[in-house]
Amino acid sequence: MKRILIFLTPSNFNHVEQILGLLDRVLFLSRGQTVFSGKPDSLPLFFSDFGNPIPDNENRTEFALDLIRELESTAAGTKSLVDFHRSWQSTINFPYSTSSPTIKNPHSSLSLKQAITSSISHGKLVSGITGTAAASFPRFANPFWIEIAVLVKRAFTNSRRTPELFGIRIGAVLITGFILATIFWRLDESPKGVKERLGFFAIAMSTMFYTCADALPVFLQERYVFMRETAYNAYRRSSYVFSNAIVGFPPLVILSIAFATTTFFSVGLAGGIHGFIFFFLIVLASFWAGSGFVTFLSGVVSHVMLGYTIVVAILAYFLLFSGFFITRDRIPEYWIWFHYLSLVKYPYEAVLQNEFDDSGGKCFVKGVQMFDNTPLAALPAAAKMDVLRAMSKSLGVSLTGKTCIMTGADILKQQAVTDLSKWSCLWVTVAWGFFFRILFYFALLLGSKNKRR
Repeated sequence: MKRILIFLTPSNFNHVEQILGLLDRVLFLSRGQTVFSGKPDSLPLFFSDFGNPIPDNENRTEFALDLIRELESTAAGTKSLVDFHRSWQSTINFPYSTSSPTIKNPHSSLSLKQAITSSISHGKLVSGITGTAAASFPRFANPFWIEIAVLVKRAFTNSRRTPELFGIRIGAVLITGFILATIFWRLDESPKGVKERLGFFAIAMSTMFYTCADALPVFLQERYVFMRETAYNAYRRSSYVFSNAIVGFPPLVILSIAFATTTFFSVGLAGGIHGFIFFFLIVLASFWAGSGFVTFLSGVVSHVMLGYTIVVAILAYFLLFSGFFITRDRIPEYWIWFHYLSLVKYPYEAVLQNEFDDSGGKCFVKGVQMFDNTPLAALPAAAKMDVLRAMSKSLGVSLTGKTCIMTGADILKQQAVTDLSKWSCLWVTVAWGFFFRILFYFALLLGSKNKRR
């Protein structure tokens, strides 16, 4: 007869019922003493006779482990369950003796205590010993990097099983990019073109953050599993945060490439290949910061709809204070702090500088174009030239139809985009992503201080 030794841990609860169906007998231990030994099908009868019947539709193994943990936390420990098991075994005339302090097999002569100690050292068991004796065992079964590798592998496996989720995300980004590209198709270098560019940048950058809202349910759906696993010290909370960031980053790269290639050349943005590379980087940084912000909120709120409401509201505030609707120099002093907290501010100012600061001496307002977007725009061209000549005579400056009135640098000054360079805006956006993931770690640390009893 072949004997198989399986150590049950919180990470394989979902498959325990399938595993039990393949076993003839199971053995439950509590601090070196047998609390149950028999067929899996006899578990409900055993605990019913003990006075703790297993509820309907309850996981038998999970119920047994929870009850054992609960008894271990009492002063008497599991002595009552051990004594009951011995008497119960004698009543059913179980053929295998459980009184021996050691378990022998043809391949090992280890005692029960040695076997458990070896299993703990190999990460297969977590010690239930309390007091000074527990100091000899590590708090976590595996090193930090092993935990990250296991969690990353599990997350990638789950992602491969649901490819439709990523397909919907990239489909939404491509559709959004296509709509923006067709609306703002090949913008010219006129005052209207400048105004349309500003609108495109505001919508495009805020879209990055709204698209990240799909990350909100990820942790909310995993919260129960996470709390059970960390309650048994299956892994560190920091390992979960690192693995979450590692698994989430590759899709962000693909989404950024899709959006940048769809919009940059179609809209006719400036900068050539260097401008495109920076545009891609700032889009990626926006996705990174947005996903970090939403991930942090998922660790704070407990309901999906509540989370979506908060995300939409806060992102709307970020867009309001980004500098598009009202420039920085026009924001009241008592609200200026929110301007610098706005996640949309930094990518918005970065793409503005990428477009207008590196415009290569382009002129966006020439001669009579200064009358565009004013009541004088309806005047005939000849009348506009007469007004221009009168202004030239009055100011003592030569103003013709080709005189450059406003360059890219002038537009940046007009929009009050002068406090940070475009690369500084990029690094600040990336830093926001790291900052929110650090907050996510503290949210997990403070919000899930549970221990199984």
